[in-house]
Amino acid sequence: MKGPIVLSAGGTGGHLFPAQALAGELTRRGHGIVVMTDARFANYATSFPGSRIETVPSAPLNSLLAPFKIAAGILLALAKLLRLKPAAVIGFGGYPSVPVMLAAVIARLPTAIIEQNAVVGRANRLVMNHVRRVAAAFPIARFAPRDKSKIVLTGNPLRPEVIALWGAAYNAPSADGTLHLLVFGGSQGARALSEIVPAAIARLPGALKSRVSIVQQCRPEDMEKVRAIYAQANIRAELKPFFHDMPRRMAEAQLVIGRSGAGTVSELMAIGRPAILVPLPHALDDNQTPNAEILSRAGGGWTVAQRDLTADGLAKMLTEIFSAPADLAARAANAHALATPAAAEKLADMVEQLGERSAA
Repeated sequence: MKGPIVLSAGGTGGHLFPAQALAGELTRRGHGIVVMTDARFANYATSFPGSRIETVPSAPLNSLLAPFKIAAGILLALAKLLRLKPAAVIGFGGYPSVPVMLAAVIARLPTAIIEQNAVVGRANRLVMNHVRRVAAAFPIARFAPRDKSKIVLTGNPLRPEVIALWGAAYNAPSADGTLHLLVFGGSQGARALSEIVPAAIARLPGALKSRVSIVQQCRPEDMEKVRAIYAQANIRAELKPFFHDMPRRMAEAQLVIGRSGAGTVSELMAIGRPAILVPLPHALDDNQTPNAEILSRAGGGWTVAQRDLTADGLAKMLTEIFSAPADLAARAANAHALATPAAAEKLADMVEQLGERSAA
């Protein structure tokens, strides 16, 4: 292979972590990496040690300025790609990847996209019929490319902190032991969980409530209200706006309540933890529901639509769940059985095959 590998990703964790994992694997194999995205991503340069960061203008696809910024981004990306002469260009979705991937297609460079969700995102849908490979974390439920033969099921590349906890032993609740519950909803989805989960925990039967120890991610503006509910109910709770050690917290949990973004679901599978998943109701194209259903249909957890989630209903559900520790342990094993090992290695293999065909 000649030339570096260009990775183009949006600025959120769902795009950042898989790109980071692939960059690490390709770097270990001796390849140079260029991360090409919009200006926001320059702040993440430290997440890609030894990589070069190139910025290209873009805009959200529903923005009035999108056609103009994307057109400008395509021209600038094309100039940069022609100068870099990359062996392959890989897109991870998110609107910042659109001009880069369209420029790569125009330049007839070896291209692939990575789709983390079971539903192909809008940015990836713009280019999926023009790239050579579509790497999928999960079987694609909606909006597959016309040519299904280009789909490669690789799994979702995971950050090292998650890989280190792969299949961590599950500590099922004992008869009178502590019940470890982890709750998080991401920056967009934490409000509803901050309203419903504390109210549900406070409604648990006294003997059960006294055993609960909860770790919960809360928005700063919700923190005092949530803390007051738990304090009044005498519930042990650790609350923070963000946990930097979320994989470890997940491994320590006996049950997780959270959203069902691709990264969350993939990490639950990798570590092997049962979860009540509440898909973000206003996610684009309802892309979180199919992710959650992969886990729940395999007996690795439960899917509950937010419109159906009430404090009383969740309290009843938790009472039933914690009364059956053997079922929880079985669901943890079922979740881990869905994990795809060596996703970063499989992606790196695909990237090298693309580059080698181009060089041949």
